[in-house]
Amino acid sequence: MPVRAPADATVPSPDPKRSLTVTDQRTQREYILAIEDGAVRATGLRQIRTSPDDFGLLSYDPAFQNTASCRSAITFIDGDAGILRYRGYPIEEIAGRRTYLEVSYLLIHGDFPTRTELDDWLHHITHHTMVHENVKKFMDGFHHDAHPMGMMVSTLAALSTFYPEAKQIQDSVLRERQIHRLVAKIPTIAAFAYRHSIGMAYIYPSNDLGYAANFLSMMYRPSWTTGYDPSPVLAKALDTLFVLHADHEQNCSTSAMRTVGSSYADPYVCASAAAAALYGPLHGGANEQVVRMLQEIGSKENVPKLIRQVKAGKRRLMGFGHRVYKSYDPRARIVQKVAESVFSEMGRNPLIDIALELEKVALSDDYFIKRHLYPNVDFYSGITYQAMGFPTDMFPVLFAIPRMSGWLAQWQEMILDEEQKIARPRQLYVGPPERHDTAKPASRPV
Repeated sequence: MPVRAPADATVPSPDPKRSLTVTDQRTQREYILAIEDGAVRATGLRQIRTSPDDFGLLSYDPAFQNTASCRSAITFIDGDAGILRYRGYPIEEIAGRRTYLEVSYLLIHGDFPTRTELDDWLHHITHHTMVHENVKKFMDGFHHDAHPMGMMVSTLAALSTFYPEAKQIQDSVLRERQIHRLVAKIPTIAAFAYRHSIGMAYIYPSNDLGYAANFLSMMYRPSWTTGYDPSPVLAKALDTLFVLHADHEQNCSTSAMRTVGSSYADPYVCASAAAAALYGPLHGGANEQVVRMLQEIGSKENVPKLIRQVKAGKRRLMGFGHRVYKSYDPRARIVQKVAESVFSEMGRNPLIDIALELEKVALSDDYFIKRHLYPNVDFYSGITYQAMGFPTDMFPVLFAIPRMSGWLAQWQEMILDEEQKIARPRQLYVGPPERHDTAKPASRPV
């Protein structure tokens, strides 16, 4: 007789037409698992036991390659088809057409704002861009050559001490206030980190500038005594790049935000943990690795040599392939267009010609086609940022600024999801069995 999963809050009773029957060859027993939204609940495996005192079967999934940790209505990705949608909207339809702050509102609140809602949203973001003067003192304590991303990670966590009310995460009014603060302050912190790293005075935010233009002003304005008009072309390009990086489903940094948030920690320390995850070269630092690779190639003539090295397993091809996308990353095509607009303003980055040749050669080679190694967003974004004058150390910081809205949207969704509990993965213990220390203790002072 098949054993049905028990009907409780954790494992629903399966519909025979939407279920999976599993036969345990160890006991010859059958089990019926409910299929919901194309998935079975891992807790349903617990019923599969060899004896009454057996804990039950676990699923083993290193790096969560095939495990859904949550239900989310924020971002949809179809990696095989190259689809990315925010709240149902294709990325191709909103990048460059909607501003980053409109998209951040969409991600956090579920719909694009009305005119009144947008005015209110812009007001709150604009008037929360300043940071406490003691935050400046805190940042002044970093060494002169501290990495900007390291400074950002630490400063985000430090904000928790400035806003103790943030611990009241169940209060919707206070939660919204922290969202305003984090979206507003992260460009200021990022710009301050850059200015500190080059030994220049901090430039305060300007309420009369847009989100991206304000960031450029805080980055590049020589001083308060000199004028600076951010290029509309660069501001538009940066705003579009921010839209492309705003959210990307359950990636490493977003998972960190949700995991830390599941303990009901305040959003500042959660965001710090997410930024720390983004700091890694396999995540937010990937576009920096692309730039270094292209610089090492040096010219289009050296591309075939690199291709041979990659195929021989002697080096990696940075900026190609993706954990989710098995076809062309839809964001990469948009970044190419953004790059051309930046080049028209700043001059052509010679690395783009190497990148285009590398893409051309790779996409015509069966070795890369069979392995689904297509350019991802990192392949062109680093070149674009470099053309805009950003140093490579700032690349992960530029990633963190727009991803803040995605992190906060995911964090809030997790907080409001009654099914979520504190994250606590299981493990498969592979150490020694029980053993006992029978040796005579050495005689030594305690």
